[in-house]
Amino acid sequence: MSRTNLPQLSRIMVDEAVKAALLEDFGRAGDITSQATIPADAIATGVIAARKEGVLAGVDLALSAFRQVDEQLNVTVLAEDGDKLEPGTIVARIQGPARSLLSAERVALNFLGHLCGIASATYAFQSKISHTKAKVVCTRKTTPGLRSFEKYAVRCGGGMNHRFGLDDAILIKDNHIAVAGGVVPAIESARAFAGHLVCIEVEVDTLDQLQEALTANPDVVMLDNMGPELLAQAVEINKGQAVLEASGTVTLSTVQAIAEAGVDIISSGWITHSAPVLDLGLDIEIG
Repeated sequence: MSRTNLPQLSRIMVDEAVKAALLEDFGRAGDITSQATIPADAIATGVIAARKEGVLAGVDLALSAFRQVDEQLNVTVLAEDGDKLEPGTIVARIQGPARSLLSAERVALNFLGHLCGIASATYAFQSKISHTKAKVVCTRKTTPGLRSFEKYAVRCGGGMNHRFGLDDAILIKDNHIAVAGGVVPAIESARAFAGHLVCIEVEVDTLDQLQEALTANPDVVMLDNMGPELLAQAVEINKGQAVLEASGTVTLSTVQAIAEAGVDIISSGWITHSAPVLDLGLDIEIG
């Protein structure tokens, strides 16, 4: 994926998140191991490389870690977010004060490994359904404080984003319906409240609920925990009236059948809250 197709991370947000991580890691006395073992004037070159296959995400955060620790560190980026990684692919080469390089290493790799893991998981899901019209999207099941970056990583992996927070779309779920007194009253109340730019989505558990919801013209209907057969019936009932989103226990083994049922969107919390970290390492070049 070309970086030009990706949203741009705000440098302010990146630097603030990285600063917090560095402050946590440096503690009260800084990197006492590097201070104790490495001469202050020592210069070193480190290489960040992938140790497993995956998709790159989070380069800007790694750069920020090295930059904030020491502006004398010279970072040469050799791969871009969205690039496919093979074992041994070099992501960046860092040259400069050895103490600073090693002090920034863990924070840089923590962000890279986590975000690359999300991008890689998303790519695996999206690859399973590339022959369909469906798109994998993330949810609000994210790490507190890291949502924007995790959702960015989903984009790096070829997925798309669901809402970022409670304030950018109306999503009427089962508990809202229960309190509001039904599917239609909930949608009608939402329509009366929302501005013309606010999307209204409603969650349904049955085909009867879907038919009821469609009478109130929601923009999106979330089909919760329906198997492929029910999803296909829902697509037929809908006849293109609303965007259909499948949700609930989506896995690599089920996502293809879900997509082939004809839905537009498949939402997954797993790709952000449970994707395994991608193994990348930083090694010092000798000689």
